[in-house]
Amino acid sequence: MGSSNSTLSSIETCVSAICNGRLDCYHLPQSDLDQSWNKLYNLALSQYPQIIIRPNNASEVSQAVKCASDNDYKVQARSGGHSYGNFAQSAGESNGMMIDLVNLQDFQMNNDTWHASVGSGYRLDNLDKQLHQNGGRAIAHGTCPGVGVGGHATVGGLGPSSRMWGSALDHIIEVEIVTANGTIVRANENDYSDLFWAVRGAGASFGIVTEFVFKTHPEPGSVVEYTYSFSFGQQKDMAPVFEQWQDLVYDPNLDRRFSTLFIAEPLGALITGTFYGTKEEFDQTGISEKIPGGGAVNFTIQDWLGSLAHIGETTALYLSDLATPFASKSLAFKRGDKMSKESIDTIFDYAGDTDPGTLLWFIIFNSEGGAMADTPYNATAYPHRNAIMMYQSYAIGVPTLTTTITDFVSGVHDKIKQAAPEANMTYAGYIDVSLNRSTAQLTYWGDKVPQLREIKGRYDADNVFRNPQSIEFLK
Repeated sequence: MGSSNSTLSSIETCVSAICNGRLDCYHLPQSDLDQSWNKLYNLALSQYPQIIIRPNNASEVSQAVKCASDNDYKVQARSGGHSYGNFAQSAGESNGMMIDLVNLQDFQMNNDTWHASVGSGYRLDNLDKQLHQNGGRAIAHGTCPGVGVGGHATVGGLGPSSRMWGSALDHIIEVEIVTANGTIVRANENDYSDLFWAVRGAGASFGIVTEFVFKTHPEPGSVVEYTYSFSFGQQKDMAPVFEQWQDLVYDPNLDRRFSTLFIAEPLGALITGTFYGTKEEFDQTGISEKIPGGGAVNFTIQDWLGSLAHIGETTALYLSDLATPFASKSLAFKRGDKMSKESIDTIFDYAGDTDPGTLLWFIIFNSEGGAMADTPYNATAYPHRNAIMMYQSYAIGVPTLTTTITDFVSGVHDKIKQAAPEANMTYAGYIDVSLNRSTAQLTYWGDKVPQLREIKGRYDADNVFRNPQSIEFLK
């Protein structure tokens, strides 16, 4: 699928040669209304690339990158398409190429090392099924089943098992990656170690990973799931519930097998608890006595895949595959950023007293720590090793995103910032589109930015891989 023009442009001629007559290989969107291939995730941001290609292998990815570079196009990859900023669609202000990795679906398991080689077109739900079918293995990752492994594992990959196993990127032992000049290399701790360092945390700025090699774990045999629903009707009544939940999360001795979410919503709050072990082991930790009481309790015991499905179902309203117009803000909290009772009261008073402009808003706090801090700070480009908790606000416009909604999200964020004034960084997976490039880089990667820029200069001095907030080489 390509242009209807009788005379092909230089970029289309180049891409057409890669496709060699293959149908459904490339497409030229004509506007942001052309969603057949573009498939925006955040419908509040209207944008589209000038050309989209779906390569079948690393060689075709390499050729596509060369086409882009030779024609002064900027490039971004799409794996699952869940970018809050639609960054796969906005590689360049004028000339942008999206490389859609949907066809890169190879999978192999080494039954001696239990290392899994995974194509970057996989989404998390299908990856989990493959790992399960090939030895009952697992890795840590997030809760949304439709998220693509390519973007997820190169930015962090945080989820309920991260306190036990670390992030998704902590499981990467090698990548096959296409660099800006089209070279295909395999990067690991020994070969292209600088590129390997950068890809684990800021991958979209440095190349396109076509294959990951992950270390894996045996699936947990039993998973205890708790859901506490609080429907008090007023947000101010949620403040003491959150305060007690925060005390639990900040416990320095909190069992690593346990993770939890606190989700404030219009009519109350939801607390989830996930424990990787048996009910008897969970009872021995004493955690159940510290989880806020007073809510309606739903308790289940699952196997690994059942737990993933349960978590996805519980949080589907917040991190689903549904494309919507939305606004979001986020923040990472360190040990010294714990919020006071007075600050918590102020946050929940604001949430309850301010018109949000929508009934679909959520303030989501999740536990961090545990194994996330085991990897040395300088081992990867991921900067949040000392985070204890993270939050993101998420408000959906129906049918459109209004100023009232965005003001509400910003207001909640301002109150939280006032409550934790030293917290000034956030997770790059929770993109804040309001940030300019320089501010975004410092917000996502902090003191790692100078080293990232140096590596960018070695592998992509012309900034071929680019989005509105990516690392740039400053000439």
